[in-house]
Amino acid sequence: MEDLGRWDADVVVVGSGFGGAVSALRLREAGHSVLVLEKGRRLSDAALLAARRDPRAYLWAPRAGMRGFFWQRIFRHMAIIGGSGVGGGSIVWAGVLLEPGDEFYEAVPLTALGIDWKNELAPHLARAARMLGRVTNPHHGEMDDHLYAAAKAVGAEATFGPVPSAIFFGRPGVTELDPFFDGEGPDRTGCRLCGECLLGCPYGAKNQLTLNYLFLAEKRGAQVRPETEVVSVRPVDGGYEIVTRHPWERGRESTVRARRVVLAAGVLGTVELLHRCRETGALPRVSDQLGQHVRTNSEALTAVLQPRGDDLSRGPTISSDFHPDERTHTTQNRYMGGWHMRAQLGPMVDDDDPGRRARRVVLSILGSPLRQLRLMTAHRFLNRLTVLTTMQRLDSEFALDHRRSPLRPWRRVLRSRLTGGVRPPSNLPVANEVTRAFAEASGGRPLNLLGESVGGLSVTAHILGGAVMGATAADGVVDANHEVHGHPGLYVADASVIPANLGVNPSLTITALAERFASRFPAADGPVLSETP
Repeated sequence: MEDLGRWDADVVVVGSGFGGAVSALRLREAGHSVLVLEKGRRLSDAALLAARRDPRAYLWAPRAGMRGFFWQRIFRHMAIIGGSGVGGGSIVWAGVLLEPGDEFYEAVPLTALGIDWKNELAPHLARAARMLGRVTNPHHGEMDDHLYAAAKAVGAEATFGPVPSAIFFGRPGVTELDPFFDGEGPDRTGCRLCGECLLGCPYGAKNQLTLNYLFLAEKRGAQVRPETEVVSVRPVDGGYEIVTRHPWERGRESTVRARRVVLAAGVLGTVELLHRCRETGALPRVSDQLGQHVRTNSEALTAVLQPRGDDLSRGPTISSDFHPDERTHTTQNRYMGGWHMRAQLGPMVDDDDPGRRARRVVLSILGSPLRQLRLMTAHRFLNRLTVLTTMQRLDSEFALDHRRSPLRPWRRVLRSRLTGGVRPPSNLPVANEVTRAFAEASGGRPLNLLGESVGGLSVTAHILGGAVMGATAADGVVDANHEVHGHPGLYVADASVIPANLGVNPSLTITALAERFASRFPAADGPVLSETP
């Protein structure tokens, strides 16, 4: 890094997922010195392969000795899954690149900012799609046939089709010179159609962030420091001091200083850090809107287990989708390697009353315990399993407060709370309808996620909000340029800023919003580097 006097970097970026990776590359190209702090590990291909065999190499609970990348956090009203490591959520991402519909752009919190978001975001969506290597998925298999049959059964076959994917299909298993960035990027290998996208891709096919934004950012001089957890950010001398620690090795804290800070630690990481800093007085002017308007994309996860002998595993994790109605979107998922799903599925039961539904599910399991046991011990379970993800644009929300832990009252942790808005669903009737149609077409058994049916949780991989945009601190945590109200030079560039449900997989939108944010970032003193198209 250049000699910056009292600063370690012009910009410190906290987190290396979609928002952090974009920020790192674009701000470095704009001439800023950039340091990325990531609490997870830098994962080699060997580490990703090990995760297929060893839960300790797959799961992220570092102080319990599990230093992989996949995590699940359970709150009172929702459960959230994600990934930690260099590349953030892209490690466990299925690579689907869908654009939001008009209803998203027309959401009141966005229109209140006085911006024509559809036109504003269009060039950034296009740029994000190029950077992430978007193509139309060319694979169509038996699982896709069953999804089409489900779409036809609910009268939505006209909306069925292959998904836009961030995968290099090329020639299966054949390594080629960089096909995306005129030779500036890494060599790539054609997709093997192994169905293991959610385990991280060690084969060089999925366009995770370590192969595009982060790769190019580091090539241009940005530094990425893994295994570095940020515990505090506070203003100092016209910039910010960032306090860090190792995520599992106990020892003294370290500090770095930067002129500006970009928080991109994902919704949970960013919201928790801002809560802590406001409570300690490090960032006292953070809006009271912090932790409000947290959304799950109104999502439900269901599944179908095929009869013994069937194998639907060949293909990318997600290959096709459709819209059961104008506000709902459904994809299929292969989940090779998702061994934990055996214990998370149970009978399909419809009921909008969470307590009554839980009792009915429990009674069903107790009434047929051998059926549940056969499900949990099914031969070649994952080869036979289809997970269906159904999400909606309907508005719904929770809050995430920072309160005393019920288990460790000496600690304050994020805790979910119902608000006056519509609660995100734990039972989504249209998801169950689609799942039953899929099962009828394929001869399989429809299933609900027990966390939803028994726990009453809204389960999602697509958490949004908590530090949303607003014109003033009374409306949101950041302004339309992602700067935190009351704290100049502090920004948020991840899914925390999104103030409405998208109703589709959000990765492309998060990336595009980060592209827009970076394009409006204050100019650097240093020389501008050549930009990646």
